[in-house]
Amino acid sequence: MYFSISDLQNFYDSDIGRIVQGVLQTHINEFWPDMYGVRVLGCGYAAPYLAPLSKSAERVIAMTTPKQGAAHWCADQKNMAFISNEFRMPLESSSVDRILLIHHLEHCDHLRESLQEIWRVLKPNGRLLVIVPNRMGVWSKADWSPFGHGHPFTASQLGAYFRDNMFVQERHKAALFVPPMPASPIMMKSANLIERMAGNILPFVAGVHMMEMSKQIYAKIDKTGTGSSVLAKTKELLQGGGGVVPQNFSLKK
Repeated sequence: MYFSISDLQNFYDSDIGRIVQGVLQTHINEFWPDMYGVRVLGCGYAAPYLAPLSKSAERVIAMTTPKQGAAHWCADQKNMAFISNEFRMPLESSSVDRILLIHHLEHCDHLRESLQEIWRVLKPNGRLLVIVPNRMGVWSKADWSPFGHGHPFTASQLGAYFRDNMFVQERHKAALFVPPMPASPIMMKSANLIERMAGNILPFVAGVHMMEMSKQIYAKIDKTGTGSSVLAKTKELLQGGGGVVPQNFSLKK
């Protein structure tokens, strides 16, 4: 089963979905406290988390894949959402300051190509924040939620995938300790307290891994002094392309 855009919207419209969004949004704000004037791209289903960032960012856009589908976003503004294959985004190289991946990486059919495309569009001094289900966490077993679908990761697996594709791990945080169950008034009031306490005591049961990456500009040098090989991208990949893009869509104001 694959969570469609309507399934994701229904989850985040529920009480437990609003708790999850609130908890993860707090962590996102801790990673990225100052978003003034930056260009932000959300991949997967990032819309619930992009809306608060749009208040200070220069431009915020949301990308979903053909498997997920798309919906108009934001409701009170011109559409800033588009559909694209994850490995061929219609964006210029080095054009985005921040990229948020959520409900995305665990569903990628072409993981290596997707990471290469993310590397391409991210600015040299940009930052990437990845949120994926924790393989050891209880949320990855909750198949009624979007975190219970796709390929969950351990922290070491996640870091290795990005290192192999020219990213540098900057910070890691285990998050989402509220249990995957129908929300109660007590849970809604105590979610932040649960997050703080469980994060110190039981980090391995976290629902998700949050990992911030930077862009590695130069290939690593091995012990013999020869550069490590880097796969060349095709002309089509370098130029972007594919995807359904609104006619008014642009990263530039």
